[in-house]
Amino acid sequence: MADDRALRPSDVVGVSRLAVDAMFGLTDVVEAMHGTIMRRPLPFGAVRDTRTRGITGLVYRSIRAVTGLVGGGFDTARSLLATGGEATSSPRRDAMLAIVNGVIGDHLAATDNPLAIRMQLHRADDTVPPTGRLVVFVHGLCMNHLQWRRDGHDHGDALAAAGWTPLYLHYNTGRHVSINGRELAARLEALVAEWPVPVTELVLVAHSLGGLVSRSACHYARFLDLRWPARLARIVFLGTPHHGAPLERSGNLLQVLLELSPYAAPIGRMGGLRSAGITDLRFGNVVDEDWAGQHPRHRADPRMPVPLPEGVACFAIAGTRGRRTGDLPDRLLGDGLVPVASALGHHPDPRFALAFPAEHQRVIYERGHMDLLDAPEVSDQLVAWLG
Repeated sequence: MADDRALRPSDVVGVSRLAVDAMFGLTDVVEAMHGTIMRRPLPFGAVRDTRTRGITGLVYRSIRAVTGLVGGGFDTARSLLATGGEATSSPRRDAMLAIVNGVIGDHLAATDNPLAIRMQLHRADDTVPPTGRLVVFVHGLCMNHLQWRRDGHDHGDALAAAGWTPLYLHYNTGRHVSINGRELAARLEALVAEWPVPVTELVLVAHSLGGLVSRSACHYARFLDLRWPARLARIVFLGTPHHGAPLERSGNLLQVLLELSPYAAPIGRMGGLRSAGITDLRFGNVVDEDWAGQHPRHRADPRMPVPLPEGVACFAIAGTRGRRTGDLPDRLLGDGLVPVASALGHHPDPRFALAFPAEHQRVIYERGHMDLLDAPEVSDQLVAWLG
C-alpha cells in the first residue's frame, strides 16, 4: 500500500517551482502597492504606472533576479531527480493534486509544471473481461477519477452489474473547459478505435464541471467529424452548471469592486487567483468563443448557444437542499453550488435553454452537490435510464 506521506521527486520540484512563481507574483503585488502609495492618488483615482524607481526599484529588481536564479536551480534538480524514479501515488496525494490543479491548473500546464495532471482514462478492474458497452465517468472541478467512490459507494458498480464497463476520466480541471473538451474528444476517438472488443454503445456520466467538458467534447467531435459520436447513445448530467454557478459570479463581482480603488487593486489581483476552469463556471462556458478575447473579469454573459448533441438521449439530475420545490433552501441554495434551474438547463432566453424532455429530468431533494456522487436515488435512476 502506498504511503500517504510519500512525495515523488517531481512533486518536490513542482511545489518548489510554484513557490518561485508565487514569489514573483507577490513581489509584483507589493511593488504595485508601494508605487501607488508613493504617488498618493485619490481613493478611486486611476494610476497608470505603479512601478517604483531609484533605490526602491533596484530592490524589487534584485528580488526578482534572485528568485529567478533559485528557480533555475530547481529546474536543474528536476533533471537530476528524474533518474531516481517516482514513488507510488496515494489517494491523499491524488486528492490534493486534484485541488491544486483545479485552482491553478492552467498555470501549471502553461509552465510545464510536473504537478499538472495529464488526461487519462482508467479502468476500475482490469481483471473483468471488457464489454462493448462503455460508460465513461467525467468528474468535476478539483476532483479526480478515484473520487467517484464516496463513502464506499460508486455508481460504476451498479452499472457494471447491469453489463456496462466503467471507465473513469482523470484530467486537469483548471484548464479551460473547451481545451479539455477537445482533448476528451480525441481520447474518446482513440478509445473506440483501440478497445479490445467492438464498441456497440457509449455513455457519458458527468458530474458538475464534467458535464460542460462532455458537452464541449461532443461539439468539437462533430466539428472535427470524429467517429465516436456515432456510438454515443446517452449522456447523464449530475449537478452540471449549464448556465453557470452564482458563487463564481459573486467572486468575480468582489474582485471588480476591489479593483475600483488603486490601493486595493493589487490585493484584488491576488483575489483573482482562479483558474480558467473556475472562471468558465461563471456562465457555463463550453467553447473557445465563450472566453476568447474576453476580459478575465467580464460580467456579461458572452456565450454562443451550444445545444445538446443531436441524436443523443440527454438526462439531467439536479440536487437541492430543499425538502420540496420552491421552499427557501431550494430557492436560495439549490444543491449548495449549482441552482436547480442551471442543472436542468432552464434559461429565460430560448436560444440558451437546453431541451431536456420532462421524463429525462430528476430533482433529488435534501441532497447537496457532492451527495449526487453517492445518493442511492441517483444510482437507481442511472440504472433505470441506462438499463
